[in-house]
Amino acid sequence: MMRALIIDDEKKGITILQQLLKKHCPQVEIAGSTQDPLTAASLIKEQRPDLIFIDIEMPGMNGFEVLQAFNEVTFQVIFTTAYNEYAVKAIRFSALDYLLKPIEVEELKAAVQRMENKMRTTGQRESVELFFQNLRNLQSPFARITLSTSDGILVQEVKDILYCEATGSYTTFHLRNKEKIMVSKGIGEFEGLLSEHHFFRVHHSFLINMKEIKKYIRGDGGTVMLSNGVEIDVAKRRKDQFLAALHAI
Repeated sequence: MMRALIIDDEKKGITILQQLLKKHCPQVEIAGSTQDPLTAASLIKEQRPDLIFIDIEMPGMNGFEVLQAFNEVTFQVIFTTAYNEYAVKAIRFSALDYLLKPIEVEELKAAVQRMENKMRTTGQRESVELFFQNLRNLQSPFARITLSTSDGILVQEVKDILYCEATGSYTTFHLRNKEKIMVSKGIGEFEGLLSEHHFFRVHHSFLINMKEIKKYIRGDGGTVMLSNGVEIDVAKRRKDQFLAALHAI
């Protein structure tokens, strides 16, 4: 069982989440809830939950400020939000989790399952610390990204990623030092996250670091040669957009 707290300034939000958890996530025991973010930190310290669901936008103190009250985060975190574009990107970049309101049952079940898996590994504190680093730099590209692997969570320098390769629902990161990291997420998940770092999806299976292009060879779609000598075909339908992005670097 996972003991959970719900922190949301709207009573309706707490009630709906309680009902969904009770019906669809029996492995979660609700240890308490509060509508007052100012008392949330005290409640967390008192109850010592395994997991908290915390709203991002709350009057007086937002969900991020609540977490900043802790020198060490020993619990799992699922943010809940109606809409907060920059914050959501910071959350995703840091390998933390979130649910968009109104909360969908399947999304909730999947998030809880991910939390169960995370409880068997380490790295939550590092993910939270990276999140706050990212949050402080919302208007500029993030320098690091967290990658969840079968062994745990890795913090990877974005500049050292040469390209990403799709293999079904998995993505393999090819690094400058020739190391490969496989994660159980589709390449589309990373396309949006890495676009601000000059990554471009030249093919449905490849997302490349444009700054690592050594040569472009003309053709129907053409072929790019990266700094490590690897050649990757550019899909014909992506050629014009790719060339425009290449000239913009």
